[in-house]
Order: sequence, then structure tokens, then C-alpha cells
Amino acid sequence: MSTPTIAARVRQAAQLTEALNPALRGMVSLNPQLQQDTAALAQRCARGALPPVAGLVVSLKDNIDTAGWTTTMGSAFFAGHVPQADATVVTRLRRAGALLLGKANLHEFAFGATTQNPHHGLGRNPWNVDAIPGGSSGGSGSTVAAGMCDVSLGTDTGGSIRIPAALNGVAGLRPTHGAVPNTGCFPVSPPHDTIGPLALSVADVASTHEAIAGFDASDPCCQDMPVGSWTRAFARGIEGLRIGVPAHWCFGSIDPEVERLVRDAIAVLRGLGARVQDTVLPGVEQTQPHLMAMVHADAAAVHAQRLDEQPATFGPDVLDRLRHGQAVTPRVYAEAMRFKEQWLRTLDGTFSEVDVLLMPTCPVTAPLHTDAAKMLETTRHLSRFTYAWAMAGTPALSVPCGFAANGLPAGMQLVAPRWHDARVLALGAHYQQATDHHLRRPALRERALASLRSTA
Repeated sequence: MSTPTIAARVRQAAQLTEALNPALRGMVSLNPQLQQDTAALAQRCARGALPPVAGLVVSLKDNIDTAGWTTTMGSAFFAGHVPQADATVVTRLRRAGALLLGKANLHEFAFGATTQNPHHGLGRNPWNVDAIPGGSSGGSGSTVAAGMCDVSLGTDTGGSIRIPAALNGVAGLRPTHGAVPNTGCFPVSPPHDTIGPLALSVADVASTHEAIAGFDASDPCCQDMPVGSWTRAFARGIEGLRIGVPAHWCFGSIDPEVERLVRDAIAVLRGLGARVQDTVLPGVEQTQPHLMAMVHADAAAVHAQRLDEQPATFGPDVLDRLRHGQAVTPRVYAEAMRFKEQWLRTLDGTFSEVDVLLMPTCPVTAPLHTDAAKMLETTRHLSRFTYAWAMAGTPALSVPCGFAANGLPAGMQLVAPRWHDARVLALGAHYQQATDHHLRRPALRERALASLRSTA
């Protein structure tokens, strides 16, 4: 990427952020060193070639540490918190030449799917500002869709990357658990937390994933495994790829518009040469309640001292959800662990028969803020198809698959066995090559761009 192109990209991102953020509340703080970072990257470009993510403008969910500027976790507890060191993924992004725009809004402590944040403002969806952007990485999804950045790093415990990706019409990857280090990221449930990228194109998601993945001994959940090349997987094509669709679970009781769009996407993949088959997943309906019990209990343990000493400092919805976690008994947690062991064995058998599983990311398009007032119920509904893969630790990619009659986007979810992230990324990129859903932009963004051009 040339120096003028980089400078223009940064300038447009900053202008769109200034124009749109008051309405969307997608960003909570800006990188005070952005101009210096841009100048330094220009000098690096003059010295030779850089990695694929060089020059991409990136927002970071505000639970990922950045040295010298605030990381609030979307909370009042950490309103003035300034880390001393970058998270490992931030160090890797800087090394790869990415330009960090600022910190994206999130559901408080990354513990909800609506991003109705009482401390930083209600996150809004750029396709309809009366709708939620999903969560907990709601700001990550909305800043990408609105053009404030090219890529955003979010976090996903039960669906927090994939839900906002689907509701905002962008792509988002939950990587294999342990592929990307969580060092420097505030936890929800360490056995299930992971950092991953969101972007308009699967190609940018894939390049960013390869830049941040890899072993880090300081994260006890991180594993020393090779990072597969998505470009090599893409080059192999998808002819004959076996795609399983668990229709018994994911169709019939969802928004008919979402079902129509996902079925249309299946037809596209079949037309590209994939072999699509019906797949039964015994016990899949129980993954969500069992994992919710574990995640709620883990989160309550993370916040035990704050719950004892300053409970009123939490937002009411997050406090209510943490109280649910405190009520989880050892027996319930143990039963969930036993179920998880059986679920992993079930998937071993399933992935001996198919290469990829496909289902909707969410059962509906983005709910309106007024309809999402009961956060716990809304989170449970939006994450209906995402918890199974968080429990399994498998890679899961949400890809935009079209727009419902209400004008809001929907996403399909592609899932592969652990350590086969490149497989879903390649499949998603082939799908995007054959479709144009990811090329559409919110009218709000286009109006802002037109206004900027008219005043230039």
C-alpha cells in the first residue's frame, strides 16, 4: 500500500468517526498517537514490502489493553485505567503495520449481547440507528460497517464477535480457542474467551487473524500450534467440500427472512461445487444452557470482590446477569462439564462425516433498542446458534448473506474442526467472491461521505 493511500485511508476513517460516532457511539476513545503512527508507517513503507495488514485502520474493543491510553472494559470501575503494556495482539498488529484508530464500545465487561452501555452510551446499528449493534463487541461491528475502520478486534465468549458481525453485515471470526493469545485482555470465562477480527471482507479477517495468531506462553490457554494458511486453503477451491446443515436445529423456528437468506446462501455454495447434506447434531439444543451456566459462574468469580464491595457500580443488567452466575451450584457446573465432554465427542463423529457445518449466525436481524430492553432474554435469543461452537472451541465464521425485507443484514455461520480456521475462511472468501452482500454500505455512511466530499 502506497504512502498516499495510507494517509487517505486514515483521514477518511477519522472523518467518518467524527461525523458518525455521535449517533452510533461505536468508539469510546481515540489513539492519541495516530498521526505519529501513520508517519512511522510511511517510513517503513519506503524501506520495503510489509505484511497484508499494513495500512489497515483498526479499532480495538475496549477490553484489550493499549499502553498509555485508557482501557475501560466498558465499565465505571476502570474509567481512568491506563495499562502499562500492550496486549499481545496489539503488539503483533503494530509490528504488522496496522494503524490503531481507537477503542470500540462494548457491552459492559463484555457481558451481554446488546451494547446498551450505561457508561459510554447506547451502541447503535448503522443500518438503523433505532436497532442494536449486537454485542458484546457491538462497537467493533458498527465501526467496521460504518467505515470508521477497516478491521476491528473483538472478543467472543459465547457469540460476542459473530453476533455483531451478523447484525451489522460484516464478517467476523471466532478462532479456534487457544489459537490467539488473550494476554492483556480482560476475562469473562478464560476456558471460552478468545480474540478475533471483524471486517467487511473475509480476506481482511483472514489476514488479520494470521497476524495476531500464534503461541504466547504467558497465556495458559494458548497452544503452540501452526497457523494454517487461508490462501492455500482458498487455492484448493471448494469442489466436493462436504457441508452439513443441521436443519432440525436451525430452521423452522427463526425469522422466515433469515431462513430464506441462509437457504439462498446454501444454494450459492452448492452451485460452487460443495456437497450439502442434512446433519443431525444430538444434544445441540443443550449446549447453550450448559455453557451459559459455566460462563455466568466464571464471570461471577472474576468479579467476586467487586460484587461484594461495590455492586451498585455495575450497570443493572450486568449486575443481574452476574447474580445469576453467583447462583450456579457446583453440581450444575459439574453437570455442564460432563455435558461438554460428551459434546466434544459428538463433534468428533460429526466432523468425520462433514468438513464444515453451516447454520444462521442469529435467528433474527438486529432487534430495536426498545425490544432489547430485557438484556438477558435478548442475549439468550441472539446467541441461540453461537454457544455450541464456543463450548467446542471450534473456529466459527459469520459471513453476511443478504438483507431482510426490513433492510437489515443477516449472517450465516461456518464451523470447522479445531485448528481448521483456514477452511472456514477460505469457504467464506469463495462465497464472497460469488456474491455482493458485503459490498453494500449503510445509507448513513454514504450520506456522511457525500457531505465530506462536498466540503472538501
